[in-house]
Amino acid sequence: MPKSSALFAVCFVAGMLGALAGSFFLWGCNKWGFTSLIGVQIIQTLELTKLYPQMFIGGLWGLGYFFVVGIPRHRRHWVRKGLWFSLIPSITALFYIYPSIYHKGMAGFDLGMLTPLLIILSNMVWGIFTGFFARLLWGR
Repeated sequence: MPKSSALFAVCFVAGMLGALAGSFFLWGCNKWGFTSLIGVQIIQTLELTKLYPQMFIGGLWGLGYFFVVGIPRHRRHWVRKGLWFSLIPSITALFYIYPSIYHKGMAGFDLGMLTPLLIILSNMVWGIFTGFFARLLWGR
């Protein structure tokens, strides 16, 4: 398998693991009452029927992350690049998915005024773990 194809697969898997970490983050925020404290009505469960699609979408975003680290001379600062790249799924969720698909208002404000903060934080968790796992799985 060519190296770029292997890195493509690694980024997909890293994105899936990052999505799993982001889901655990949101679940922990629900479990410990952080979402109700800030007045956000996002509920994350750990049911497999909800978790698998989120992991697949995280893997697809991981394929986008591949274009950030795909060139050999750009393979540095994987976690930092994951954090920066996590802004793209955040913007997509806040300005396309919540208003157009879920009909929850611009930036999901119908779910609470601090919804954008929670979405950005959970996507930052995705970015950190995607960068970490991509570097870990890619090796030297």
